[in-house]
Formats: sequence, structure tokens, C-alpha cells
Amino acid sequence: MTLRAVVLDIEGTTSSTGFVHDTLYPYSRERFTSWIADHATEPEVQVQLAAVRELAQEPDASLDRAVWWLNHWLDRDQKITPLKAFQGWIWAEGFAAGELVSHFFDDAIPAIRRWHAAGLTLYIFSSGSVSAQRAWFGNTPEGDLLPLFTDHFDTENTGPKREADSYRAITDRIGVAAGETVFLSDLVAELDAAREAGWHTVGVRRPGDQYYEQGVGDHLAIHSFDEIDLAGDAPVRR
Repeated sequence: MTLRAVVLDIEGTTSSTGFVHDTLYPYSRERFTSWIADHATEPEVQVQLAAVRELAQEPDASLDRAVWWLNHWLDRDQKITPLKAFQGWIWAEGFAAGELVSHFFDDAIPAIRRWHAAGLTLYIFSSGSVSAQRAWFGNTPEGDLLPLFTDHFDTENTGPKREADSYRAITDRIGVAAGETVFLSDLVAELDAAREAGWHTVGVRRPGDQYYEQGVGDHLAIHSFDEIDLAGDAPVRR
């Protein structure tokens, strides 16, 4: 088996879910109202405010009411596109200001560098917005990792992570055959969708992380990226 493309999830895969929930979520929650008020005239912001009102079925919702809905979805950890968009913009400013630094498991960054050096093409597919992904990988404890990645995919530019068509769309965009692509994630529903699209899959089980006890179904399970050699005879399977 030969791999050419590696697609990575973030939360629970390269990075701790706890850090996202305990650090990034409160950071955005504290700034929703002020940030949106400061940027309310920007076209992209208006689009996402309209999306909040449409999803809430409240076309005349005020700014305060829109923020209420963002917090409501945040409390339930729902992967709602406008929520992720606003979080991404707020986090990007936090990273740029030096108030935030992203978290990675100890084995993650060395593996990412190793795979890139071996000639594999690296991508991210996360429910977090592309702006959040770029801020995350651009502000790591080891500096800017963005040059290691070829492209970023989220639920807005690609589709839901639990639907096979989203992975088929990525295949079309990156120009790499499904059978030469591997997806690493901690969520079995995402892995199932990737496999349905013809990708290879690796389930990442980080002890103590949010979905560890749920397992990864019948997908190959690892606890560390050091357990696999994606650039050689990688022990991954469909």
C-alpha cells in the first residue's frame, strides 16, 4: 500500500479536547458580544449573523439574541457553522496578540514534521473553521507549522464530517486517489464516513481524552503517532 495524502483531525487527534473546551471556548464566550459589535458591518460577519438567525428561525433576532444562540450551541458543543466561524475569528485575534498558544500531544508535531519530510502531502479536516485551523497551526509551541500543510477543510467549505460525500469532495479537490489517502481521527462516525468514501483510516485513542471510552470501532486503533509509519509499510487498513 502506498500513501500520498494524510488528512488530520485536530481535537482528540493531534491536540487535547480538554484544552479546546477549557481554554478556547471560554475565551470566545467572553468576547462574542464585543467582537461582533466591533465587526458588525463586515460582509463576512453579516453573512454569519444571518446564518445564526436562519438556524434559530428568528429573522429579527438582535445582536444580544444572536449571542445567546452562540452560547446555547457552545454549551452543547454543537458543530454549528456560524458558531465555528465566530470562534475562529476571535481565536485568530487571540493567537495574533500572543494571548493564546495552541496545544499538541508530545508525539504530534514530530510526526507531522516526519511525514512532511518523507514527501507525504498533509491536510486538515476539522469542524473548526479554516481561520481557526490556520491560527492554531500558525501559533504552536514550536512556531509556525502552516508551511507543512497544503490545504485546510472545514464543514463550511467541504461538508459534515460524518458524511462520506465530504470525504469524496476532498478527494476531488486534492487530486489524490481515495486509496492513497488516510484519515486520522478519534471519532468512529468520522472514520466510518472516510472509509465509506474509500479512504484508509486510523483511529486515534488518547488516554483520558473525551471520546477515549467510546473506542474507534473496527478501525485500526493507536494511542500515539509513533505507533505508525505512514511513509513506509504503514499498518493501516480500510
